[in-house]
Amino acid sequence: MQTVGGMFAVDLETEEVEPTDEEVEREPQPEVGLPKVVAVAMSASTIVAAVARKPPLMLSYDAGTTWREAGAGLPPARAVAIGENPDVVLYASRNRLHVSENGGIFWRSLAVELPEIEAVLLREA
Repeated sequence: MQTVGGMFAVDLETEEVEPTDEEVEREPQPEVGLPKVVAVAMSASTIVAAVARKPPLMLSYDAGTTWREAGAGLPPARAVAIGENPDVVLYASRNRLHVSENGGIFWRSLAVELPEIEAVLLREA
């Protein structure tokens, strides 16, 4: 992930944080036609859009034809990433990471607090 304090790799299971030199490559974000979009991630036909409102996520499983709200308890968004498995979603608030392993239905916050997060990348093992 990219923060104002540098680049870090975070193990989502152990929550271990290590500095890294690996850059977060920002891919072009798909146009989703939603207002107040902060960040968008896409995997196949699944799109996760972080928006500047409550709840802060919009999810589509049909390439943006229909949307549903998610993440009612999450803080404001900074970045979002989705894995090859579209059930795995990584959501970044200002200083914290939140992970869903069931397509955005339930979330867990990682205990580690980070410098202000600017971008995230999700790599699945």
